[in-house]
Amino acid sequence: MKNSLFFIVSFFCFSVWSQNKPILTLEEAISKTLSNNYDIRIAKNDLKIDEVNVTAGNAGMLPRVTGTVLNNNTILNQTQTQASGNEIEIDGARNININYGVGIDWTIFDGFRMFARHNQLKELQNLGATELKIAILNRVSMVYQTYFTLVAQQHQLKAFDSIITVSEFRVKTAKNRFAIGKASKLEVLNAEVDLNTDLSAKIQLTEQYKLQKIALNELITQPLDTDFEVISTFSVDQTLLLTDLIPLAEKQNPQLQLQFIQKKIQEYELKQVKANRLPTVSVQGGYNLVRSQSPFGFITESTGRNFTYGFSASLNIFDGFNQNRNEKVAKIQLENTQFQIERQSQMVQSQLTALYQTYLSNVSLFELEKKNENLAKQNLEITLEKFKIGSVAPIEFRTAQENYANAVIRLTNAELNCKQSEISLKELAGNLTF
Repeated sequence: MKNSLFFIVSFFCFSVWSQNKPILTLEEAISKTLSNNYDIRIAKNDLKIDEVNVTAGNAGMLPRVTGTVLNNNTILNQTQTQASGNEIEIDGARNININYGVGIDWTIFDGFRMFARHNQLKELQNLGATELKIAILNRVSMVYQTYFTLVAQQHQLKAFDSIITVSEFRVKTAKNRFAIGKASKLEVLNAEVDLNTDLSAKIQLTEQYKLQKIALNELITQPLDTDFEVISTFSVDQTLLLTDLIPLAEKQNPQLQLQFIQKKIQEYELKQVKANRLPTVSVQGGYNLVRSQSPFGFITESTGRNFTYGFSASLNIFDGFNQNRNEKVAKIQLENTQFQIERQSQMVQSQLTALYQTYLSNVSLFELEKKNENLAKQNLEITLEKFKIGSVAPIEFRTAQENYANAVIRLTNAELNCKQSEISLKELAGNLTF
């Protein structure tokens, strides 16, 4: 049973590729992205800020307690003439006035504005959590896209290694045939030109492959020159249905969820505006210590301990119809948030429908290119065997070689496009796993 040179070369190239290169799995890449990516870390800190802001004090529910100290001192150098004609001269006398204490001011009713504000702060926290989810989905999707692009390019490079080795075999054969007088110099030159063409194509593909590695290293936040190898194959989910994706998107699409939260925030904003129609009631209290000392007057020194308390109430009776205007504006803004929800829902459905059609086309192309690649491989194997015994012209062999190279590239690109469509659909549906 004869052995095909093509399979021997493919095995050799795979062995060379696998040496001294650590395998970076998709799971490891995603894990590093979730832990290290700067955009995700910034979004996490923004969420922490939103969480810290959800307090009763920030909503205005708690009293304000203020401590005060007032110390006024005066050094007197005066001469006074009394009504009796007596003259009094004072040098370096001190006039002391000290006032210190603590006061409290507590708004106990403001038309329920404080409760609406507290609920609004909670929704702002939910908004931050949704924005974090968007950042995570966006970066994870980019990791998926970049990683599988590397898988496809890695497969193409291995195929080019096999093709280049076959081209080198052709050059060697042409030189041997020229040496014994069975081939012309033109055949050798054509073989060398074709080899250089293959080498040039590999150099260009290698550049793209290295650029993708840099992009992935940036996403997972590791040194940009880190070298690695990705997995050799991946599978495509060909079972996605549009009727399943649309309901999922209505419930899970983060951009749509963002609009729902914005509507709730605006609802609480309207409640705060309406609260201005109701009275505001506050209570006040304080405890002060007073000490004063003066070298003049009938009382030269006094001290006191004073406790103060009371309340205040205010009601907006007329403000030039600004209250009505503010409520109308808030209602219009709330109506706009509903329009934004409907627009975002329509946009998501439109994107899903268009992407799904692309997904179906890519699946069909992928199946077609698999068959075509298999035919091109068989054709190359048969042509190679005939070329070895001299029954096929070099140009015919080169055509078979180019057909196989193009078939491999189209197959890997079709598979990559299919996978990218799958990832985009799941991202839109909010169903991308990580």
